Amino acid sequence: MKSLILTFITLAAGALTVFGQSTLKGRVIDENGLGLPGATIQVTDLDFVGGISDADGFYIITNIPAGDHTVRVTFIGYAPIEQDFSTSSGVSELTLNMEPGVVLGAEVLVLGDRLKGQAKALNRQRTNDNITNVVAADQIGRFPDANIGDAMKRIPGITMQGDQGEARNIVIRGLAPHLNSVTINGNRIPSAEGDNRNIQMDLIPSDMIQTIEVNKAIMPDMDADAIGGSVNLVTRSNPSGQRISGTLASGYNALSGKPIWTGAMIYGDRALNDKLGYVASMSYNNHNFGSDNIEAEWTEGDDVDAYIESFETRVYEVQRIRRSASLNLDYMFNEKHKIFINSMYNWRDDWENRYRVILADMGEPDANGISFAEKVERETKGGIDSGRNKSARLEDQRTISTSISGEHLLGNAELTWMGGWSKASEERLNERYVNYVAEPETTVDGEDEPLGILFYQDISNPRKPLFTGAPNDGSYQVGTDLSLGGNELSDLSNFELDELTEENQYTEETDLNGRIDLKLPIGNKGFFKAGTRVRIKNKKRENRFSEYSFLNDEFESLDMVPLLEKTDDGFLPGEEYAAGSFASNEWLGGLDLGNAGRFEGEDKPDEYLADNYEANEVVTAGYVMGKYEFNTKFSTIVGLRVENTSIEYTGNEFENEEDFVREVTNSKNYTNVLPNVHFKYNATNNLIFRLAWTNSLARPNYFDLVPYVDNRIEDEELFLGNPDLNPTTSMNIDFMAEQYFESIGLIGLGYFNKNVEHFIYVSATENAAGFDVYQPQNGGTGTINGIEASFQRQLDFLPGALKGLGVYLNYTFTDSKAEGVANEDGDLRDDLGLPGTARNLFNASLSYETKKFIARVSINYSGDYVDEVGGDAFYDRYYDEQFFLDVNASYAFTENWRFFLEANNLTNQPLRYYQGIQERTMQAEYYNARINAGLKFDLFK
Repeated sequence: MKSLILTFITLAAGALTVFGQSTLKGRVIDENGLGLPGATIQVTDLDFVGGISDADGFYIITNIPAGDHTVRVTFIGYAPIEQDFSTSSGVSELTLNMEPGVVLGAEVLVLGDRLKGQAKALNRQRTNDNITNVVAADQIGRFPDANIGDAMKRIPGITMQGDQGEARNIVIRGLAPHLNSVTINGNRIPSAEGDNRNIQMDLIPSDMIQTIEVNKAIMPDMDADAIGGSVNLVTRSNPSGQRISGTLASGYNALSGKPIWTGAMIYGDRALNDKLGYVASMSYNNHNFGSDNIEAEWTEGDDVDAYIESFETRVYEVQRIRRSASLNLDYMFNEKHKIFINSMYNWRDDWENRYRVILADMGEPDANGISFAEKVERETKGGIDSGRNKSARLEDQRTISTSISGEHLLGNAELTWMGGWSKASEERLNERYVNYVAEPETTVDGEDEPLGILFYQDISNPRKPLFTGAPNDGSYQVGTDLSLGGNELSDLSNFELDELTEENQYTEETDLNGRIDLKLPIGNKGFFKAGTRVRIKNKKRENRFSEYSFLNDEFESLDMVPLLEKTDDGFLPGEEYAAGSFASNEWLGGLDLGNAGRFEGEDKPDEYLADNYEANEVVTAGYVMGKYEFNTKFSTIVGLRVENTSIEYTGNEFENEEDFVREVTNSKNYTNVLPNVHFKYNATNNLIFRLAWTNSLARPNYFDLVPYVDNRIEDEELFLGNPDLNPTTSMNIDFMAEQYFESIGLIGLGYFNKNVEHFIYVSATENAAGFDVYQPQNGGTGTINGIEASFQRQLDFLPGALKGLGVYLNYTFTDSKAEGVANEDGDLRDDLGLPGTARNLFNASLSYETKKFIARVSINYSGDYVDEVGGDAFYDRYYDEQFFLDVNASYAFTENWRFFLEANNLTNQPLRYYQGIQERTMQAEYYNARINAGLKFDLFK
């Protein structure tokens, strides 16, 4: 690391003397003054002299002799241009204006808004040195996907894990969220999640993002923690003139029957003789929705293969308000020096009420299918009755990201730097639960023993297990309603107050980071680049939990409290699942638990102490890399990145669920050396081959590293953190061949191989004392082989109006094998794929576009995969396959105003987990469809 820094300082000093030839810089813009990314700029009278415009359309070309020259600019979907210019020693500026249009024989293909966006994305992807997928703002913003995660589902090789019907966690090439990274403008986003490093993509509105870049083969100058890939979200850049854009929309959620409200505004311009550019964006989304849910825990039986020991029916009611704002500035001191200030603020409030009925501690069914359940519970989840919480659990998530950066020309050298600070937080204050339990007991030899409640357990179709009440004599009565629960449970007075609790949760992560990079040309054949980065992270979780009881024995049974009936004939898992009656959330929220004359409170450290921790992490990195162009077709990039990680984690040790023992602190330091090689061969301007050998890593989730000890002596269970975990590492080989079409499209075919070491799973074993021990462990090795194919094309060869048809297809196949995973007996398993790896991913879209009208039907499919490794194959948890169908349409009734309509999740795709085999449902959560419609405008001056 020291040698890298010394090399960098030496180069920086030498760069000050690199003078001689001139430099040309400027921006390639479209007809609206917006930057065109990935444009190819070539000085036609010079060999190997040219450049590629960046994500905002800016370019720099060095080593140009003084004199008169001609530059040629090409961009798929736009007419090529040539422009003369003159240079002397120093820096010259040239703005290059392009117009859309593709000549097809004797006709000109008219580009609608979607095709313009697709053209920007494909040009950027075509000219990148590494293997990427790019989506431009004109595509992701044309239809108001609620968040950036929903927009990303349309990218090849990507699927999303959902939460409450919205896309949240990203899966790249079948690899789980914790194996991928997400950045904003190249800076890693901190996580508001308490346990892991996952970035909640449903926190970021799609209207706030200009470009999505998915790097599937990382470069040496990128952070290395991206085994599946690295997603960079580029915020909106400043226009070359005034721009005002906006969205106003409303919609309907088919489950809640309530409206959806969406609004967005963008304003940008330049001032101070065009030295200062600025763009401000704001976004708002208000969505009332919910979900209908069933959950089951399966266990092995003596006389049956499997049965359910716990079953839940859940009803969720949610309101989500998402607000976002950003401000981006750039200031040009002169043609050699420019600074940027980027900032984004996201704030999402989630109000949630949950009502669940639980059939708990069920025994193995007898020959008639009758199960003995010790108790039935009815629980209401809510929050304090205040203007902020509204008698619901309020989850307040916020992220703020700020950075200042600079670009400087030192002769022919380019010096860039950045300093950034980010923060993510999640706060859940005054979250309340009240639970009423029917638990009949009888006295045997002077001791209370469970009398039990009998249910008929119908698991003939384990995808939809059913329960009906049975009389206490053990006979079966057809049609007995579970909502009444047989003979005992029709009277709500049998449900006695079991728990009344309130908890407060707070998680915070801060990220302070900086980098500096120096790039030197190697004649006209390439460049040398070196840089260093430092990232300082702090994460902490501070939770509290208290249990309350009425001093005067108030509300002892469920029939004594205000009730809400949640049985719904339209319950999405099936009308046979009847939720029944629950304590009102408004009654729960209105209780003054701080009234010492009415309530007695007790702190419950067993509910939160093991979860609390503080983590400090410092990552110091340095790299060197060089690009060399052997000729106009073939180039290579060779580089080496070194990352040092220093961590210090503090957790708590306690036993028997309540006795605090001590605070435990552990530290660790490790270094990863990560070489990378990239090859690129342009067989033609539009036929491109890429090959990459890279090395990457994924650091363990935060909570997995916490040195906590939770020794539950009475339950004979031991839960442990593992501060000795190693990061997961991967050696990757990627190949991609792409043929681009001038009529906007491509055919792509690729192969990837990943050799993964030290992947992490939760080990379930039994120790010498007979305790079940659960602890995250490093597995052995895993191998991943995959094929990725994509095709997108405007069918311009068809006659007449059929030219407006377009297709978009991509498929990813992944085969994985995991070694080194032990079962509960300590024996290694040979039946597992790598956890988090889906075998099949597929996207398809059929579109029709004219200059004013756009319509699109899209499908998204992702296969199932192991989500959590159990003690053996029976207890493995799988994330089930998903299939989504969406329909979009819009019509531009003027050049600047457009009406749009969108319908999502028309298949009513549930979030589903299964246990061991696909037929065995663990969870099935349904959300129904949603519809949005509204207006968009885009005004330029």
